[in-house]
Amino acid sequence: MLQSSIQKANHVKQKISSRSKSSGWKLFKRNKIGMIGLCILLIMFFIAAAAQWIMPFDPLAQDVVNRAKGPSSDHLFGTDPFGRDILSRVILGSQTSLLVGVLSVLFSTLIGVAIGMVSAFKGGLLDDILMRILDSIMMIPMLLFGMMVLVALGSSMSTLIIVISIALIPNVARVARGTTLEIKEKEYIKAAISMGSGSWRIILRQIFPNILGPLLVITTLNMSTAIRVEASLSFIGVGVQPPTPTWGNMIQEGFQYIAATPGLVIYPGIFLIIVSIAFNLVGDVIRDAFDPHLKQQRK
Repeated sequence: MLQSSIQKANHVKQKISSRSKSSGWKLFKRNKIGMIGLCILLIMFFIAAAAQWIMPFDPLAQDVVNRAKGPSSDHLFGTDPFGRDILSRVILGSQTSLLVGVLSVLFSTLIGVAIGMVSAFKGGLLDDILMRILDSIMMIPMLLFGMMVLVALGSSMSTLIIVISIALIPNVARVARGTTLEIKEKEYIKAAISMGSGSWRIILRQIFPNILGPLLVITTLNMSTAIRVEASLSFIGVGVQPPTPTWGNMIQEGFQYIAATPGLVIYPGIFLIIVSIAFNLVGDVIRDAFDPHLKQQRK
């Protein structure tokens, strides 16, 4: 009898969850600003994915004849002091910057979600230990943490991804933990525990599907943070090293020649700002569309 009641409760819960996601997507589609941000991101990811085919020139090839030239029909963004095509370097830089952002957010989300859900579900001493470790990581400013690790271990893309991932884990874990603590008190979770369901079964099948909304919001906002941190670390010289172009090290190089080739600073800076704003816009709209507390306030 109790098992039948639990199955019915789970069935109703799944219906409510699917309706909530459907209504959330409808609200998202009705938000013009959110759709504009999403379109911008799709275009940028397409450019990054197809960079090898759409770059008009080799971004590493130097042309001593056409050094520090302004925009022209051949070089739409001009050339840098080494004769390299700026447009091609910006396109390849988008691939590097977005790759670092996507991988660091992916790793931080997977680890942070696991830590947050397990910590909240188990509670007790394990929860205290994990939260204190995360608090100690959050005490160190992200840029300072990145500088210390990269200077100690050396600059490389893999090290940069690991550093940003570690710095982002506490935010994801706290969101997952807070949402899990709220869901943990629901009747269907208590019923599943009383029926003897395993912890991992409850976490993966009952809790995880119900925290996807908040996780999607924090993941989107973390993408913007990861790209900005990568650009900042590359700008100060401890991130991805030249000649591999990223938006950050292109801006750093451009400051040395800003009088001769201002486009070397302006164009990657514009792309960096546009992508950061687009991620923030999409994250804000997702939060408004899928956050149940905001929905209740509207009602």
